Amino acid sequence: SLVLGTGITISSNHWIMAWAGLEINTLAILPLIAQSHHPRAIEAATKYFLTQAAASTLMLFSSMTNAWYTGQWDIAQLTHPTSCLILTSAIAMKLGLVPFHFWFPEVLQGSPLTTGLLLSTIMKFPPMTLFYMTSHSLNPTLLTCMAISSAALGGWMGLNQTQIRKILAFSSIAHLGWMTIIIAYNPKLTLLNFYLYILMTAATFLTLNTIKATKLSTLMTTWTKAPSLNAMLLLTLLSLAGLPPLTGFIPKWLIIQELTKQDMAPMATMISLLSLLGLFFYLRLAYCATITLPPHTTNHMKQWHTNKPTNTSIAILTTVSTLLLPI
Repeated sequence: SLVLGTGITISSNHWIMAWAGLEINTLAILPLIAQSHHPRAIEAATKYFLTQAAASTLMLFSSMTNAWYTGQWDIAQLTHPTSCLILTSAIAMKLGLVPFHFWFPEVLQGSPLTTGLLLSTIMKFPPMTLFYMTSHSLNPTLLTCMAISSAALGGWMGLNQTQIRKILAFSSIAHLGWMTIIIAYNPKLTLLNFYLYILMTAATFLTLNTIKATKLSTLMTTWTKAPSLNAMLLLTLLSLAGLPPLTGFIPKWLIIQELTKQDMAPMATMISLLSLLGLFFYLRLAYCATITLPPHTTNHMKQWHTNKPTNTSIAILTTVSTLLLPI
C-alpha cells in the first residue's frame, strides 16, 4: 500500500488522484507506527493520523479553490494566489516544516527505528513531488521565511535532546529548511538535496537499528558490538551535518551558490550559520558513538561483539553517503 500510494501521487496529474495517493500512504503507515501496541506508539499513530488528515484536507481544499476560480484541475497549473498559500501550508504540514513541525519529533520518538526511517524518507517523497511540480507558482518570500525558521528551530530544538530519534527528527526539519529555501529558484537542487538526505538518513537509521541504540546513553556502550560500523557512523553523521569533503556537502554547496546568484547572499549566510547548530548535535552523537568511553565499566553493560558481517545495504549506503563528493 505504501508503494502504491507513493506511486499514485508522484505519477498523477489530477489533484484528486494526488490526494487519494496521499490518503493511501497515511493509512498504510499507521499500522507500522502502532505495531508495538505501546501507549507511546498508539499516541504517535494518533498524532500522525490527525496531522496528515488535516494536511490532506487542506490540499484538497486548495485545489478545489483553484478549480473553482480557474476551472483547472491540473497540478502544474495552480495559479490562484489563495490556493497557492493554502497548498504551501498543507505541504508544510505533510513534510513537518516550521511552523507545522510539532508532530514530527513526537511521532518519530513513538515509532520503531525502521518505521522512523520510512517516516523520514519515503513518506516525505509524495509531498516533495507535489512541491516540485507546483514550485513555480508558490510565494518565494513565504518559502524563504519558512526555510530559515525551519533551519533555526531544527538546530535549536535538537541541542537539548538525548533521544536519538528526536535528534534525527530535528535534523530532518533542518534539512527540509535547506530544501525549501531553494525550491522557488532551482527545484532540481531541492530534489538533489532530498535524495542525498534519504541516502544519509537511511545509512544512519539502519546502523542504529543494527546496534539497537535509541538514546545517547546506550550509544556510549555500543562500540564493542560492531566497531567498524560505529567508526563509519561517525563519518555518516558528519556527512549529514554537511562537512566537506563528505557527500552531505554537495547540496549545501550548490544551494549556497544558487542563492548567491539570486542576490540572496544574506539568506545564504543565515542558513549556513544556522546549520552550525545542527553540526553541534551531530558532533555530540558522533562523539558518544565513537570517541567516548564510559567513565567506569562497573555500571555500564558492554554489548557483545558480533561477528556477523554487516548488511550489504548498510555498507553500500554508508559508503555512498560519505564518499560521493570525493569520488
